[in-house]
Amino acid sequence: MKQNLFAAGVMSLIAAAAVVACGGGSNNATAPAFQPPFTAKIIGFNDFHGNLESPGTFGENTGVPAASRPAVGGAAAMAGYVAALKRQNPLNVVVGAGDFIGATPLISSLFFDEPAIEVLNRIGMEFNAVGNHEFDQGSAELVRLQSGGCKTVNGQISPNSCKGATVGTPVPFEGAKFKWLSANVVSNATSKTLLQPYGIKEFNGVKVAFIGMTFEATPGSVTPTGVAGLQFKNEIATVNALVPELRAQGIESIVVLVHQGGFQTGALADINACEGNLAGSEIAKMVAGFDNAIDAVISGHTHAAYNCMLPNSAGRTIPVTSSSAFGRLVTEIDITIDPATRDITKAVAKNTLTANNNAAVPADAAVASIVAKYKELVSPLANTVIGAITSQLVNTRVDGACNVPAGSLIADSQLAATQPAALGGAVLAFMNSGGVRAPGFNFASSAAGEGDGNITYGEAFTVQPFGNSLTTITMSTQLIRDFLEEQFAGCGGQPAATTRFALPSAGFKYTWNGANACGARITNATLRTATGAEALITNGVVQNPTKTYRVTVNNFMAEGGDGYATLTRGTNRIGGAQDIDALSAFLAGFKAPNAYNLAAVALDGGTPRINRMGTSSVCPGGTNTNP
Repeated sequence: MKQNLFAAGVMSLIAAAAVVACGGGSNNATAPAFQPPFTAKIIGFNDFHGNLESPGTFGENTGVPAASRPAVGGAAAMAGYVAALKRQNPLNVVVGAGDFIGATPLISSLFFDEPAIEVLNRIGMEFNAVGNHEFDQGSAELVRLQSGGCKTVNGQISPNSCKGATVGTPVPFEGAKFKWLSANVVSNATSKTLLQPYGIKEFNGVKVAFIGMTFEATPGSVTPTGVAGLQFKNEIATVNALVPELRAQGIESIVVLVHQGGFQTGALADINACEGNLAGSEIAKMVAGFDNAIDAVISGHTHAAYNCMLPNSAGRTIPVTSSSAFGRLVTEIDITIDPATRDITKAVAKNTLTANNNAAVPADAAVASIVAKYKELVSPLANTVIGAITSQLVNTRVDGACNVPAGSLIADSQLAATQPAALGGAVLAFMNSGGVRAPGFNFASSAAGEGDGNITYGEAFTVQPFGNSLTTITMSTQLIRDFLEEQFAGCGGQPAATTRFALPSAGFKYTWNGANACGARITNATLRTATGAEALITNGVVQNPTKTYRVTVNNFMAEGGDGYATLTRGTNRIGGAQDIDALSAFLAGFKAPNAYNLAAVALDGGTPRINRMGTSSVCPGGTNTNP
């Protein structure tokens, strides 16, 4: 048992000696050879999100100057680092903590994320927890990616599926050679887990179990149709209930792979630090409830990097790690296993940048070839210029009121796509900040050479990769106010630690006061249209509560995603174009020299679209986007 490993080892040796003593005094009896403790290496990462190519530069901490941060990641570089770690110890296993697919760049998503699976197979992945984005296209598609086979659309194989003959992988699509694990995801139809609850790997005759889970609140962060027919059970209860089952199989070494995480609270945020011990985070609370049998936790979801030792339910500290996202880092945990007790007696973790300029760790040529061939297939579409902007539009909250410039552009595009009466008759639109991905819309030219200010289809898709469709609904003034009120942490359906702001289209602005109680934080709201401006809320009072407006959101929001349950009460729904198509069509009207100028449309009387009472310059809510 974990409580006294040394004593358990001594008792094991005494028992072995007793067996020999009971052998009838035979001169041929020999004592079993003593097996000393040995080490094995766990290699892990999380939130890959199909980043076949390098996501850019990254530093070991925020103190590293931007100019000194190396380019990191990319599937070929990751394969090289994993191979190098494997060479350090033949006793190894490669695992993940979810979101390996979904919200992926065009180079993977255009091909239904088959490229991501193919490179992960060659990196050597063995077990991966199911993340929330694994459900973006529904559980049936997740099962296809696990088992293999071509993607069919309307009964026909899609021309963008099963490209192995071109890129050098098997045909039909091979499926994941690793196992997705979903211990707390249960099918209502079968009352069984959707996928295997755990995986087991044996080292020198000792079995080590890996329990895989996504976070319980997943249904609120993905499109409801993606998780239809599934239950997401409590993570702590699920893990603790599996401990007796694993011990019945003689397993004492147990590692949890979970798609949930936290953030360091300090400013330095070194990749191997744990500033603040992730205080108050969901992952810290989870670990504190885990049975003492759990030896280590590899986590994810928040796209943060940390290397912690956190207390479990018995007060024993265990490693809890996360490797940022997009393949920027790789985690190694060297575990010491005592064969006598079959338990992990020591675990030492380390995060390492997957630097592309490390001559000692060459990129994997076979993986690089696959990526290069997929890039050839996608480049004609990806490098097409679709519009232009006058300045950088980031996907982060740029002020205390929580405005997100890239989200404002997207909201404008969705309003434009649904303003015609035949297409919805919308007068305003909202974009969820969590759906604005990547760093936003870059002003500087990319490697494709499109020129400063120009936006390519690939760049636009990277910012908005979900393939959501637009939905226009009828909402009363009261309903709009109720929707805005449920943006704040602990209000309506929002978790206690998460604030999710909805970004409005041009012409709509609102003011909020965080000092007020839930339900009373939206103090003012106005709508400006071609016919003039009108007040919807004044000094906290709803004006004309029953008056109705046509409002556009994406289908994820319309179905209650991100805790916006009020939107499900909207009526007279009309479906619209895909979000990326609306964005492309909108930007087509803003090609140089008439580029999109956010400052020209975002301001109304000198104030931004979202305003805040008070002097705070810090937007609440922790993360800038919802991973």
